[in-house]
Amino acid sequence: MKGAMEIQVNSEAELNAFGVRMGTMLSGGEAIELIGDVGAGKTTLTKAVAAGMGIDGTISSPSYTLSQTYEAPSGLRLVHYDFYRLDDAGILAQDLEEMLSDLSTVVIVEWGGIVENVLPEDCVRITITPVSETARRIHLAAGGEKSQTLLEKIV
Repeated sequence: MKGAMEIQVNSEAELNAFGVRMGTMLSGGEAIELIGDVGAGKTTLTKAVAAGMGIDGTISSPSYTLSQTYEAPSGLRLVHYDFYRLDDAGILAQDLEEMLSDLSTVVIVEWGGIVENVLPEDCVRITITPVSETARRIHLAAGGEKSQTLLEKIV
């Protein structure tokens, strides 16, 4: 990992504000891996990132559909993957690889352990740890230049 930092948010509103700020900074080609237990706030953060990208509509966890694609008014696309229910990514690994190579797409991956060999080194890894019912510790790690630049902008 290139660089790392940690912040704490004390409410869902603060988590949302952080995610919206991140969403406004995305330009396409970013890969973000969200790490945390069930209920940590991964999908909540994804919804806020989507809002920051200007995406309207319902953003839902792709736990059962495995991936969801959303179009932003800027022409960017957000693809949200959730590999929680899989032991093997199968053909979805190829789909993920294709999306990661598209510079107009932002990729967010939950439960990415089974595709860690597909995720690029230059990836933002965000670990969300509950510290109370509403507060979350957010550890951000950058794997390369692009992700490091993004972290410096959002924190």
